[in-house]
Amino acid sequence: MSDPKDHIMGVLPNWPQWALNLLLAMSALLAITLFISRMTYTPDDENETPDEKKILDKKHTTHKTLHSDFNSFRRSYLSVYLVIMLADWMQGTHMYTLYLSYNVNISALFLTGFLSGAIFAPFLGSLVDKFGRKRSCIVYCVLEIIINWLEHYNSFEILLLGRVMGGISTNLLFSAFESWMTTEHRKRGFPEEWLGRTYSECSIGNGTTAILAGVLAQFLEDRFDHIGPFRGAIALTTLALLLVLRWEENYGEHEAGGHETSSLYRQFTDGWKLVVSDSKVFRIGLIQALSEGGTYTFVFMWVPTLLSMNPPGGVPTGCVFSALMMAITIGGIAFQPLEHFFSTKVSSKERASELSAFFSYMMASASMAVPAICLC
Repeated sequence: MSDPKDHIMGVLPNWPQWALNLLLAMSALLAITLFISRMTYTPDDENETPDEKKILDKKHTTHKTLHSDFNSFRRSYLSVYLVIMLADWMQGTHMYTLYLSYNVNISALFLTGFLSGAIFAPFLGSLVDKFGRKRSCIVYCVLEIIINWLEHYNSFEILLLGRVMGGISTNLLFSAFESWMTTEHRKRGFPEEWLGRTYSECSIGNGTTAILAGVLAQFLEDRFDHIGPFRGAIALTTLALLLVLRWEENYGEHEAGGHETSSLYRQFTDGWKLVVSDSKVFRIGLIQALSEGGTYTFVFMWVPTLLSMNPPGGVPTGCVFSALMMAITIGGIAFQPLEHFFSTKVSSKERASELSAFFSYMMASASMAVPAICLC
């Protein structure tokens, strides 16, 4: 009788054994986490809350109808969000190796993208609010199609232009889509607590698409070389663009027509005054900046670090990327149960998010300390 392990390995791609073992181990851990979460935790939006009762009375509707409308809205958003993130992750898995094959200055290209994002970040948020979230999402899709097309050219100047545009599109990705969803959620009168479920599903879906992106990108690289994942990203972004066209427009001003009379300068100065006057906003921004700094350091360093270790069979970046991204999915699945545990067993509901964030950053610090110590 043949060994089941040999049968499993026989149907898997011809990738290095150590990478396949990592992928299978993370898959098993993800399955266990998902099973435990489903057995031990009931999401808040499946239970009727006091806010929901007020909304039901105000809209003269039923619990079932409200949930049906919310699920339809959530599917409309997630269908776009997941396609967009799949396209984004696909190009990210092989960007370093593509530039390495072009023999260009990789550090300069990555640094240009980061600087572009930092320069345009203070203005793009206000522009998105003023000119419309849906329009901004459309601009993002068009930019990404152009950027991924530019990656086909082995020219440092063209790639540099792509990185400048990439800094702009990255800011749009992490502002326009989420702000559209949040505003539309409130405009349609859904309970505020249900936002947490959407954010959690985005996190889980983001990790899931990242896993899929790594495997899909690896297959595309095997078929079309390093440029393959970028061609796949173009196709997916085009699909997302068509889906975004079905959305309704919304803006950053609460009053009807407020976006037309509010100047970009006023929005920028109002935002800056809020940051200066409220230390909580400043601290949230600082925490986010430090988090992104650590994330981007990892993004830039993980491929060259693995390549420098010269593992047997090489480094199938798509396969390894999928294994690493399973950790994001595990975190997305575990976050709400973790927050529920802190709110019911450790502290109050008001402090649950703070304690969950503290625990998450402790885990992140410990995980980043492992390579820092081992590679000294």
